[in-house]
Amino acid sequence: MDKGRESRWEKDAMTVEIMFALISAAFVAGGVFFVVLVPALVWDMSAGVDKGFQVVAGVSGLGAAGWRVVHVLGRYDRSRRAGR
Repeated sequence: MDKGRESRWEKDAMTVEIMFALISAAFVAGGVFFVVLVPALVWDMSAGVDKGFQVVAGVSGLGAAGWRVVHVLGRYDRSRRAGR
């Protein structure tokens, strides 16, 4: 593989892939947050339990977003190293 400077096309492709990773991570985080928070929205629970669901939903959403970014960028790096 060429260890020289990256071409403009390669830089643009990397930028597009990073933006895709971040935007799709935002959607994944929102979906996970909503799915975890649904029981608190559907059933009437105490304030402490509601707060617990919010915290767990936030942490789960952030974890899912982080996983999505790592997954997308790792897949991109593997395909770039393979020359595809």
